[in-house]
Amino acid sequence: MAVHNVHERLLPRPASEVGALVDTLSSGPADRLWPGSRWPPMEFDGPLAAGASGGHGPVRYTVAAYVPSTWVRFTFRGPRGFHGFHEYAVLPVDAERTVLRHTLAMRVTGLARLTWPLLWRPLHDALIEDSLRRAEPPGTGTPPRHTPYVRLLRALVRRR
Repeated sequence: MAVHNVHERLLPRPASEVGALVDTLSSGPADRLWPGSRWPPMEFDGPLAAGASGGHGPVRYTVAAYVPSTWVRFTFRGPRGFHGFHEYAVLPVDAERTVLRHTLAMRVTGLARLTWPLLWRPLHDALIEDSLRRAEPPGTGTPPRHTPYVRLLRALVRRR
């Protein structure tokens, strides 16, 4: 089964500011884009760079490519049955506005054909929306509100 999942925000910020957020990915407490206080943190075996290996929680990946302040792509190593990538891209609209886009493109096989739509997709969508909210200037975004189903899934995953 093919999956193409895109989330984006039009931000009232220049590309240099949005790109600086992407550059903080996996930097622990200094990470200004990944919602690590609400979700498993993004962690790698080294700095954000091509070849770094890690992920968040049970989702494992390798940094396939990284253009500082512009684009980063991660290729999946797990869960089993995920074959593809996810990425953040900084897309300037004009001098004062930028689109921050997260794209997930993969083929799912085996058990992932069931776990993607039932478990992983709702969690992924909520996590990425939380991430994009962090890119919004303070006081301009909507507070995160997860559906009852996402709250249930998060509670079940935490118990594991």
